[in-house]
Amino acid sequence: MTRFDATDPGERRKLVADAVRAHRERGSEFLTVEAAWGDDEETLADLGADDGGDATAPDPWIQFGDRTFNLDVTGAELTRLDALLDDYPEFRVEARDSPAEAEGTNVRITAKSDAGRLAAFVDDAFLRVYEAPADYRLWAASV
Repeated sequence: MTRFDATDPGERRKLVADAVRAHRERGSEFLTVEAAWGDDEETLADLGADDGGDATAPDPWIQFGDRTFNLDVTGAELTRLDALLDDYPEFRVEARDSPAEAEGTNVRITAKSDAGRLAAFVDDAFLRVYEAPADYRLWAASV
């Protein structure tokens, strides 16, 4: 991979598809993508995709490995994630973990699909679940 961020919808999806293919070719444990917008986007750019932003509202991220997505969501985001999954019937929720000390839910979703479909899900998740603006910046933080 030669690029690690994108803001255009088509380029974001291409970035994720490329990251999925690189992840599979390398046999890495997982890949992580992060989204940033507004002040968070400038902070991430300055830090080289490090974990910047407001400490009370961490930048949303999604991991993928071993055919499974892993993401953290709040209660409202979980409701939106369930609605999004209606558009991806081939994806299955494997686990939801809501520890008492956590403010949200960790969700693991089995997703056996091609890189393009996985990329569409990631972009849709940032837009619909995390309510990112249409021009948000997506970072391939680790592959």
